[in-house]
Amino acid sequence: MENEIIYSSSADLFFENVAQLIEKARSFVGRTVDVTKCMTYFEVGRRIVEEEQDGEARAKYGKKLIPELSAYLTSRFGSGFSESTLINARKFYNVYSPSIPQAMLTESKNKSNLLSFLEEERIPQAMLTEFSPFTLSWSHYLVLMRIKNPDERRFYEIEATNEKWDYRHLQRQYNSSLYERLALSRNKEDVMRLANEGQIIEKPSDLLKNPLSLEFLGLEGHSSYSESDLEQALINNLQKFLLELGKGFLFEARQKRFTFDEDHFMVDLVFYNRLLQCYVIIDLKTKKIKHQDLGQMQMYVNYFDRFVKTERELPTVGILLCKEKNDSVVKLTLPKDSNIYASEYKLYLPDKDLLQEKLVEWTEDFEEVHGSAVN
Repeated sequence: MENEIIYSSSADLFFENVAQLIEKARSFVGRTVDVTKCMTYFEVGRRIVEEEQDGEARAKYGKKLIPELSAYLTSRFGSGFSESTLINARKFYNVYSPSIPQAMLTESKNKSNLLSFLEEERIPQAMLTEFSPFTLSWSHYLVLMRIKNPDERRFYEIEATNEKWDYRHLQRQYNSSLYERLALSRNKEDVMRLANEGQIIEKPSDLLKNPLSLEFLGLEGHSSYSESDLEQALINNLQKFLLELGKGFLFEARQKRFTFDEDHFMVDLVFYNRLLQCYVIIDLKTKKIKHQDLGQMQMYVNYFDRFVKTERELPTVGILLCKEKNDSVVKLTLPKDSNIYASEYKLYLPDKDLLQEKLVEWTEDFEEVHGSAVN
C-alpha cells in the first residue's frame, strides 16, 4: 500500500517506551487518587467519631449528626457523601486507626489531619503513595472492613496489595474462605505467618488449600459427572482455575501422554510453578481416593523426575484432586518425605462459619501446647 508507513526497529522501541511511560503515569495518577480518597475518608471518620464522643451536649444530637452532615456535604460537593458513605468512613477510622503508626496518628491530630501532616512534613505528592498507611482503593477497604478477625483482615490486605487483586477478586477470595483454607492446610505453627506475611511459597505444601473451591465450574447441580467432564470444565475455566490454584502456576498440557515399556499413560493436567521451579501434575478423581490412585501418582511423579525435569529444577509435585480424601490411607500409603498430596475439591463455596470454627479449634490447641511449652 502506498500510504503504509514502515517503522524501523529503533522507532518501534521508542514508541513502546513512550507507551510504557504513559501507562505508568496513568497507573500512578490512579494510585494517588486512591490514596488521597482513603486518607480523606479516614479523616472524615475521625472527625465524626470525635464529634460524637465529645461530651453530653454533642451526644444529644449525635443521631442527627451523620444525616445532617451528609445533606450539607451533598449540597456543597454533590454525590459521594451519602449517609452510608459517612458511616463507612467512621467505621474505617475505628477499624484502621489502631494499625497506623502512633507517631503519625498523634502528629496528624495536632496538625488537624493526616494529609496536612504529610504536607507539612514536606513529603511531595509524588511520594504520597509511599508514605501513606493505605495501600489499596476505597472499594477494597469496603470489603476488608467487614472482616472481624484482624489476622484474617491483614492477610487479605497483604495479598490484595502484593498480587494486585481488584476488589472483585478480593471479594471472591474472601467469600471462598481463602484464609481459612490455607490455614487449615498448614502446620499450626505456620498459621500466624499468614497474617503477618501473607501466602509465602517456599515448599510444595505451601501450595495447598483445604478444600479447593471450584464453584465457578457450574457442576454443582449435576447429579453425576465423569472425570473427563470435570477436566473439560477446568479447561473451559482455566483462568479462574489458575487463580484458585494460587501463585506461580503456569499451564502446560492436558492428557499428557508418556510411554514406558510399551505401556501408555496419561497425566490429566500438567502445570509448572515458577516460584518453586518444578512441575506440578494433577490427577482428577470424582470419587473417594484409593491407595491405587496414590500408587499411580507416585509412578507419574517418578517418571517426570527421571525423564522430564532438568537438573536445575526441583522434584515434581503430584496432587490428587479428589471429591473425598482419606487422610489415613494417604499417610499409610505414602512415605513421610513424599512429594504427593491429596486435596479435596468442592463445587460450591465452603461454609465460612464451619471453617472458622475449625480454625479456632486449631488455634486453641496450638496456644495450649505453646503455653505449656513456655511454662
